[in-house]
Amino acid sequence: MIDGLIAGKLCGKPQQRTSNAGKSFATCRVRTTTGDGNSVFVNAIAFASDVCASLLALADGDSVSLSGPLTPKAWMDKAGEPRPALDLVAHAVLTPYHVTRKRAAMRKTDQPPGDPNDDLPDF
Repeated sequence: MIDGLIAGKLCGKPQQRTSNAGKSFATCRVRTTTGDGNSVFVNAIAFASDVCASLLALADGDSVSLSGPLTPKAWMDKAGEPRPALDLVAHAVLTPYHVTRKRAAMRKTDQPPGDPNDDLPDF
């Protein structure tokens, strides 16, 4: 098992599903880019309710970072060429919405956004 942190954009809207045992989970697909400009698709699944809720609040094309155990895979494209892919069990999620909320929480309550003494950038 490989512990991983991936960042990319969602391909399609995350889906909520229910297992045969009646437990809810969420799935999504994230397109990441490698250093040489190629794309790698990450198939992610989340079981924790807070991670599921964060994923389900996102839409196609939203930026997201996920962490958890990774499993390398391969798939064949239409030309018969093998392409890399990863499966990830998401234990944590971070989105631009989380960053904005966390930055606001870190600000002093008497310090308005955009204050020149504020060392945290606004988004």
